[in-house]
Amino acid sequence: MSTIPELVHRNAELYGDMPALSHDGQVLTWSETRMNIARIAAALSRLGVRAGDRVAIMMSSRPEHWLTDQAVVHLGALPATVYGTMPSSQIAYLGQHSRARVAVLEGAAEVERWLPVLDQLPELERIVVMDPGARPADDERFVTWSDVVTDEADLDAFETTRRGITEDDPVALIYTSGTTGVPKGVLLTHRNVIANAEARDAAAPTPDHFRSVCYLPLAHIAERMVSVYMIIHKAGHVTFCPDASQLVGVLRQTRPTSLFGVPRIWEKLAAALRARPDSSLADIGLDEVIWACSAAAPLSVDVQEYLREKGLAVVEAWGMTEATGVVTSTSADDFRFGSVGLPIPGTEIKLLDDGEILVRGPIVSPGYLQQDGSLVPVTDDEGWMHSGDVGRIDEDGHLYIIDRKKDLIITAGGKNIAPAAVEALLTRHPLVGQSLAYGDRRPYVVALIVLDQAAATAWATSRGIDVEAHSDLATHPDVIAEIDRAVESANDDLARVEQVKRYRVLPTEWTPESGELTASLKIKRRAVHEKYGDVFEALYA
Repeated sequence: MSTIPELVHRNAELYGDMPALSHDGQVLTWSETRMNIARIAAALSRLGVRAGDRVAIMMSSRPEHWLTDQAVVHLGALPATVYGTMPSSQIAYLGQHSRARVAVLEGAAEVERWLPVLDQLPELERIVVMDPGARPADDERFVTWSDVVTDEADLDAFETTRRGITEDDPVALIYTSGTTGVPKGVLLTHRNVIANAEARDAAAPTPDHFRSVCYLPLAHIAERMVSVYMIIHKAGHVTFCPDASQLVGVLRQTRPTSLFGVPRIWEKLAAALRARPDSSLADIGLDEVIWACSAAAPLSVDVQEYLREKGLAVVEAWGMTEATGVVTSTSADDFRFGSVGLPIPGTEIKLLDDGEILVRGPIVSPGYLQQDGSLVPVTDDEGWMHSGDVGRIDEDGHLYIIDRKKDLIITAGGKNIAPAAVEALLTRHPLVGQSLAYGDRRPYVVALIVLDQAAATAWATSRGIDVEAHSDLATHPDVIAEIDRAVESANDDLARVEQVKRYRVLPTEWTPESGELTASLKIKRRAVHEKYGDVFEALYA
């Protein structure tokens, strides 16, 4: 066991000339990376950041975000990364709750979200803005990145502080993305993240110095594990892609050996391959991938099988922020469709009578940070964390996730239904990009269906269907007929009580900006229920 700063130091000493961080054609070696961390740490120190302080970071996935995060850690302070889509009201809560002393923002969009609530954050002393044009001229709390981050670095103080950091010191404050209720601040330690990196690597090995692409928000625990802690642990090389719509282009350029994606990403990559029957993994830059992983929601068997036929075995993992990301993982050699695998080494799982999954081990967070600085443990008296997920374990110890305990549908007839299982069957059809099953305390299950924009457009073009806008496809008779077949196919694999009786195709995709998805691309069920309440009522009329 070690600490993250010690591993950064090791990488700079042993692999100093090897690439570490890349963006927009610029590459930092591990030696340069450590020096940049020291420079930013010196700048934050001049702004008053000391050991134990909290620093809020709201930037896209770019090297400056990564480096700032590590600079805060090297000072013995605590970084709290904020989702870029977080509204001002939640920023106010997070700022108050974390008691951040300094905030580091990217540009005008981030400043616009923070300005309305600054008066509610009396402990926030300075705000660093990367884009000098976004700095408000009439507020002395704001400073520009170029004004404070210089070539100066006190390396003696930097090294002294690094050596004083221990395994049980905090390394990150991760606020849950808030699918329901108020986000909780999950505190993670150096012990947590290194234990997870080591155990995950033992479960599904990645090569030393692996190459990866960072395109999801660094506030997402899985992206943080892969693009920060695993990269440091294996002295890897991460290329940043702040705009996920440009992912395929970056994949083609970098040819990563490792890639994490939520199911929506793998579905889109599979759709890109299916659009050209003669395509190969090389066409989307995945021909050198050794470790490919999906998590956060079930990946449809159809997509898994298709990618395996193409030569890419996507392992599935299950976990949560409170367990530092990965709890269980499949492997390429021991893979079962529908399973999220076995517990990673050093981690225990068990089920309660109602199927709730409990987790115990060194990857479990010490607690939720409270505003007064205290911690509320995430575990019970025996050290078990109650996940809130319901699952089953087969005779060989493989875990299968049924759904979130709170999301289970209980019909008017008293039958329990897992909406995620219904949705996974619906989205296995290439035209279905997103879906939501609904029916709690209702007589039967209905669904909202969102077309995959790229797949639907290609499908329509191949059939000579001409529409003025993509949204028109949602009501086109040929498309509806095809979705009818998709629903019928899903229903064939469902018990009668689980089958979708009625559905509605929506005209636009769900996004974090439109409010139906979290920043980590999970469905915000409560938000969808409220936004489309009239649609649900019509489906039951």
